[in-house]
Amino acid sequence: MNDTLNFTLIQTRLYWEDKQANLAMLEDKINNIQERTEIVVLPEMFSTGFSMKPKILAETMDGECVNWMKRIAIGKKVILTGSLIIEEDGNYYNRLIWMLPNGQYGYYNKRHRFGYAGEDEYYAAGDKRVIASVKGWKINLQVCYDLRFPVWARQEATSHEERLNSEPEYDLLLYVANWPEKRNHAWKTLLTARAIENQAYVIGVNRVGHDGNDIYHSGDSMVIDPLGTTLYHKANDEDVFTITLKKDRLQEVRNKFPFLKDADTFNIIH
Repeated sequence: MNDTLNFTLIQTRLYWEDKQANLAMLEDKINNIQERTEIVVLPEMFSTGFSMKPKILAETMDGECVNWMKRIAIGKKVILTGSLIIEEDGNYYNRLIWMLPNGQYGYYNKRHRFGYAGEDEYYAAGDKRVIASVKGWKINLQVCYDLRFPVWARQEATSHEERLNSEPEYDLLLYVANWPEKRNHAWKTLLTARAIENQAYVIGVNRVGHDGNDIYHSGDSMVIDPLGTTLYHKANDEDVFTITLKKDRLQEVRNKFPFLKDADTFNIIH
């Protein structure tokens, strides 16, 4: 595990259901990043906003937005991540793409669909967690509403002996979101709770501004350390922020407070 890992968080307004406008806007923001960075994080459904029109807006993994991500990642030599509306085998997914600097990618399909907004009526649920590896750091990839379900994010071990004799399953939880301002207290509280209970860094990247349904988003993008200390928080305004996370802080917390070894043993049944 390398000593540091550099993230750039892009908290931005989104043009409602306008892919070309969003891609042009985001490309400009990415091209203007001056700091050294390794991972650039975009919000949930960054090309459209949180739309329930997948039949109109969905694309395949060979589509415009995935190819845009590939071009940007290769050109900027970064990992680029955010979620898109993807059609596959007759289903629609809210899919987080993890695009590598060599043009290869992985992906995570959002597990928990936001029924309050009808997401479960239009999108299929993911059935597996995805943990990416970067320079020895293990990153658990999740999307927005997943944040409300702590079991899905919990550091997993199948036995007490396994927990005692191995490293935690991951080092960082990453959430991309379109989380509305009216529930921003829950957003901030749950991000902090996930960091504390899993002894991991947490990054949450949210959008700002009104969407096409006149729902306001305050952003409140955050970076939280494994003790629950807020390292970055931005509300209401657009922002492009780069932060360096340190392995030493993670190990210090886990060594000083070895709480995970006392955790309950469980299995996630998909």
